[in-house]
Amino acid sequence: MSLKDLPKLELHLHIEGAAPPAFIRGLAQEKSVDISRVFKEDGSYDFRDFVHFLSVYEAATSVLKTPDDYARLTTAVLEESAAHGVIYTEMFISPDFCGGSDVAAWREYLHAMQEAAARAEAKDGIVMRGIVTCIRHFGPEKAKASALCAAETAGDWITGFGIGGDEGKGKLTDFAWSFDLAREAGLQLTAHAGEWGGPASVREAVDGIGVVRVGHGVRAIEDLALVDQLAESGVTLEVCPGSNIVLGLYPKWDRHPIQALRERGVKVTVSTDDPPFFHTTMTREYEQLERAFGWGAEDFLEISRNALDAAFCDGDTKAKLAERLKDHPA
Repeated sequence: MSLKDLPKLELHLHIEGAAPPAFIRGLAQEKSVDISRVFKEDGSYDFRDFVHFLSVYEAATSVLKTPDDYARLTTAVLEESAAHGVIYTEMFISPDFCGGSDVAAWREYLHAMQEAAARAEAKDGIVMRGIVTCIRHFGPEKAKASALCAAETAGDWITGFGIGGDEGKGKLTDFAWSFDLAREAGLQLTAHAGEWGGPASVREAVDGIGVVRVGHGVRAIEDLALVDQLAESGVTLEVCPGSNIVLGLYPKWDRHPIQALRERGVKVTVSTDDPPFFHTTMTREYEQLERAFGWGAEDFLEISRNALDAAFCDGDTKAKLAERLKDHPA
């Protein structure tokens, strides 16, 4: 079986960041909006570094104005994921971009995305769940509105709450109110940390706001006591190697710490983060990991099982996904 056909589970995918450039260009043309500055001559997204990436991301997102826009985006993203063997995906969705964190408007966006996801599941077999995400550099007060949207719509489809954005802005504990609200609503928690913030940010995510997963988290490798803590506690890392390399966190694939983290017992998973921005797919991530570390089918099955164990979905959904993994033994 080819790596493309292996069943995959992805836990770290930003819905707007997964938008194909052609989709965003087409939407901009429909709306007569000029966002040509966000594209290179070859049509791909154009950014210099992480901070510039955030501004380009938000400029591209600016053409997504309606629930129908997000329904179409959901369809496009899930179709691309399914083409690379993804059977389950969790997508970060921000009320800041979907109705301005107004609960009534958020419900409309959510309904549109959920209907699109149901159609994709019927067509391609890919299962989607949503993680409501506040934006760190928008500040703690805006995060409270996002958390309220999350709490009001928590259930079988919105199953988690997290935080993305610029790790250099404020402290994670500044957002404790929002995470407490989400936790009380029954949502499971994740947070971007250990990408630009270093190992201390991972410790803050785990000890300070009580997440069970960490988005990226790879800088934990710089503090081996923290690595051992992650291994012992079972905190799962949503690792996005291709993203880390394109943004310059590590110089090349064989220098990435994902293998070292595995060897010390940390539960790692593999995701694409914002795939068209980083010129990657889940297939390409697998191919590069095979090339850099010699990973084979058994390694990739372990990664999928880690993702299944850490997935923010109900037991029945996990059982069905487990059966699909059994159909493709290593």
